[in-house]
Amino acid sequence: MQNRYDELKRAEKGAIISIVAYIFLSLIKIGVGVTYQSVALRADGLNNLTDVFSSIAVLVGLKLARRPADDNHPYGHWKAETIASLVTSFVMLFIGIQVFYSSFNRLIEGESISPDKITGLVGFLGAIIMLGVYFYNLTLAKKINSDGLKAVAKDNFSDALTSLGTTIAIIGSTLGYVWMDGTMAIIVSFIIIKTGVEIFRDSAFSLTDGFNTEDLDRYKSSVLNLPNVVSVEDIKARKYGANIYVDVTILVDATLTVLQGHQITENVERTLKESYGIIDIDVHVEPAQNNDTNS
Repeated sequence: MQNRYDELKRAEKGAIISIVAYIFLSLIKIGVGVTYQSVALRADGLNNLTDVFSSIAVLVGLKLARRPADDNHPYGHWKAETIASLVTSFVMLFIGIQVFYSSFNRLIEGESISPDKITGLVGFLGAIIMLGVYFYNLTLAKKINSDGLKAVAKDNFSDALTSLGTTIAIIGSTLGYVWMDGTMAIIVSFIIIKTGVEIFRDSAFSLTDGFNTEDLDRYKSSVLNLPNVVSVEDIKARKYGANIYVDVTILVDATLTVLQGHQITENVERTLKESYGIIDIDVHVEPAQNNDTNS
């Protein structure tokens, strides 16, 4: 369990890196966008500014998740990490809808802006920086299995695409293809919305105690392969943050001693922990009927 607390502490570094990158990029983009009259770059900077708040929400969630169990939270505060991911999805959906609305209006009204070429360079550098942050956070999130940091990484990738789309739109605008600005922005808005929907779906699924049935089947198969396990009567699992809790009821030969039943229980717990990294396992042993044993 202590290892999990240490992993969450490492995940906080990824969120902090995102916050620092977003603050830096938002100030640069807004400043350059206003100075050199690029509406697209200024909007991209405002997008990064809102991402500062979503990253802070994830950071707070990670810190809360590391709090130990107490009387009011006997299972710990692990779900705070998933709640932070849910908040991130709302922010991304809001941003995506706003970008779509403003871009669509600009496209319909035929607004024509030809920004300075330096705005395209700033947009491109912003995309490169966010891609670097994305790969760092994604690698770290997979290594420590952090849902909150995975949500941050998805947001990083969406922002890299946003900056890249902004760059293409600016270049197209300077070459006379003014329509590219609004069109590319609309495409990027759909990417942001899609990512937000995916994060919302995963977070909501976890918070409502949903669990992948294929994983359950693998757990069941591993338990059935253990000696003296006649059958698996019932198996359930749920997630608290990135931690998995499993409840399993097994049937064993009714003539086994209490000590033998206890040893089987330990075998089940050890197998699930070593094979799947499950944090907490509750094994309930029941005697098998004669026809179950014979089969």
